[in-house]
Amino acid sequence: MTWIHPIHAGLTEPASVLGSKGYGLVVLRRLGLPVPPGFIIGTGACRAFLRDGRLPDGLDAELAAAVSGLETATERRLGGPERPLVVSVRSGGGVSMPGMMSTVLNVGLTAGATAALAAETGDRHFALDSRFRFLSGFAAAVLGVPPDILDAARQVAGSDGESGLADAIRAVEELVHRRSGAPVPDDPVRQVELAVRAVFASWDTPRATTYRTLHDIPHDLGTAVTVQAMVFGNRDDRSGSGVAFSRDPNTGERAPFGEVLFGRQGEDVVSGTSLTRPLPELAGREPQVWAGLPAALDRLERHYRDACHVEFTFEAGELWLLQVRPGGLAGRAAVRVAVDLADEGLISRREALLRVTPPQLRHVRTPRMGTAEPGDVLTRGLGACPGVATGRVATTADRAVRMAAGGPVILVRPHTSPLDMHGLAAAAGVVTARGGPVSHAAVVARAMGKPAVVGAADLTVDVAAARVSAGGRTIAEGTLITIDGTGGQVVLGDHPAVPAAPDRHLHRLLDWADEVSGGGSHRDQEERLAAAHAALAG
Repeated sequence: MTWIHPIHAGLTEPASVLGSKGYGLVVLRRLGLPVPPGFIIGTGACRAFLRDGRLPDGLDAELAAAVSGLETATERRLGGPERPLVVSVRSGGGVSMPGMMSTVLNVGLTAGATAALAAETGDRHFALDSRFRFLSGFAAAVLGVPPDILDAARQVAGSDGESGLADAIRAVEELVHRRSGAPVPDDPVRQVELAVRAVFASWDTPRATTYRTLHDIPHDLGTAVTVQAMVFGNRDDRSGSGVAFSRDPNTGERAPFGEVLFGRQGEDVVSGTSLTRPLPELAGREPQVWAGLPAALDRLERHYRDACHVEFTFEAGELWLLQVRPGGLAGRAAVRVAVDLADEGLISRREALLRVTPPQLRHVRTPRMGTAEPGDVLTRGLGACPGVATGRVATTADRAVRMAAGGPVILVRPHTSPLDMHGLAAAAGVVTARGGPVSHAAVVARAMGKPAVVGAADLTVDVAAARVSAGGRTIAEGTLITIDGTGGQVVLGDHPAVPAAPDRHLHRLLDWADEVSGGGSHRDQEERLAAAHAALAG
């Protein structure tokens, strides 16, 4: 059996084998879009690993050959003393599970390779930052070190320049040694193998299992692993990372939408730990990168005949695409995109009707919060998923689960991570102090149809004291609040909602449904769409 598939080989295997991420990378490359070279370890290898507790026979030889091929393609050598090859090791199931499984970046950055990268680039700070990021990712993914334990090292890394980074590196190396009884491997091949094992094992983590259960994803699919040459968003001030949507994920408006961070790697964008910038800021700082993004998004829309979003990195002004996901919009945005794509001739009205499910119509009618008295407003952030939710404040995922047994809760966090999945599932809505509309909290909330407010910059969450502060006020955990996932308001108490404004795209879609089914507007909206689906199926 062949376990490994080159990204450049073309679509010889389906997404069930390559994973949705790997399949998307092959599509990107086939369309002539910029993709770092790499290879995909198929989902079958993961299933074998989970069944037998070890990598399947023959994978080690294929992995060695694939790494050798990547070295030839990049003219670099893994762990080499000059021009070292550094790779990312990413998960990717056949069905998208955003943030639920492990990823390790900068794999292959041994101590010697770090020195070689510093010599090649003339930037020791960049090389040390990349080494620290590798060690942190390794500790989290391979050893399961909780994020809060690594936060202290991250704070040290962010201070005192190169000296702070060197101290942080030593701290993580010592932490790994204490927890595992052995140092971080200085063998780059061993690093890759351990990273692959960690990604496979992350398929069965509680957060991933919870996500699959909530979304009716089978538990026996397994994940693929994508190994690619690194492109460094933290390389210099002409580098960065971001997420770009071809259409606004909240409204469906046809305009590029997303976030970007300059001088940072992609994990900083999607984790919600950093203050991101609106995507259009690229136009002024990196016009060539900005010009490439809308062109790529347009090409992808025409290929998939659907709205898409991409994860991207740019290094020294050069754009690279790392992932593409078509669809995935909900509620009002899904309806508008379906109608607009039919008007644009990319899909038929029949397809537009079939792309919207009756349950999605419930989110089209999502209410908004009525006008609040200024004194009731605790804080404001960015609306990340439409809807209004009222509940008691919970400052940790565990407390959200416990408190939800007594009534609705709102999970309020500095930012969320996949480790908060059980709390997000239990909560009626979520608020974060950091992150933007493409952060982990926002993506998961949209997938679950739960109101979300992110990036409430003046919000402070004191987990130890079980309280939150904003606008000069402090409230205890358990306080009742209401959030508006459209306008981004967080107000004290139970605040009334007002009906959603009429939606002309929904009316047009339902008119098409009546034409197909021969029904009438006297029926419930969901019934009208369901009748159209039945007629089209017949």
